[in-house]
Amino acid sequence: MALLGYARVSTAQQTGGVDRQADDLRAAGCTRIWTDVGVSGARMDRPELAALLDYAREGDTIVVTELSRIGRTMRGVVTLVEDLAARGIGVRSLTQGIDTSPGAGPMGKVILALCAALAEVERDILIERTRSGLAAARARGRVGGRPIAVSPEQVTAARTLVASGHSVVAAARTLGVARSSLYRALERERTTVEVP
Repeated sequence: MALLGYARVSTAQQTGGVDRQADDLRAAGCTRIWTDVGVSGARMDRPELAALLDYAREGDTIVVTELSRIGRTMRGVVTLVEDLAARGIGVRSLTQGIDTSPGAGPMGKVILALCAALAEVERDILIERTRSGLAAARARGRVGGRPIAVSPEQVTAARTLVASGHSVVAAARTLGVARSSLYRALERERTTVEVP
């Protein structure tokens, strides 16, 4: 049952921030500290966090100065803490006063559950904003997605060239379009024609 520290800063220039975190973690009683420097919390490939998660055992507690060190979004933090709880590993945040470690009492779990509920509401609001924004754009005649790289006239010309014995690669070169774009356009036209 060890206290295991984790510190992270987003840029290599923030070494003072990681030193401060390490000092706070040692003062909290951490026996070992893993540190990611120059790694954004939004990235999922944080090598030292992965090593810590691999090292931690049932009964251990992972200590951070604040929850944002282990994840950028509250949803990501809650998911990670729930996964750790399933393994019998607690998480303690020094500044937020959240402690989900075994024997810490129910308040840490209550606060985390509230955070999870707020994260869910935040996600639903974001989805609704995105949908309404897309609907407003469609109402103005704008359609999202990647612009079509090959015009219908170019597709017709390509079909004619291919029918006369040219390869798709040669047709693309002649029309001045990317080979992959022409393949996609021809396939899109083929499936549109075939669908009843």
